[in-house]
Amino acid sequence: MSHSPVHRAGDSPIQVDLVEGETYTWCACGRSNSQPFCDGSHQGTGIDPVVFVAEKSGSVWLCMCKQTGTPPLCDGSHNKKKVE
Repeated sequence: MSHSPVHRAGDSPIQVDLVEGETYTWCACGRSNSQPFCDGSHQGTGIDPVVFVAEKSGSVWLCMCKQTGTPPLCDGSHNKKKVE
């Protein structure tokens, strides 16, 4: 059985403020209603969120197209040709 396709949650990254030492769970499936963070909507998809601890406090750009090669951070993949 193949994995469910990843959904784009947006066409550009979103800037969020993180707090050093805090744990965050980034949505990797694109289905969360709490973008860019996970709300458990991935259940049954075979796609797991990315859990990470902020290395420092400050603003970062998190990926919303879900195609980044550097999850959860945006790597500009939203500017590349969209694959359907």
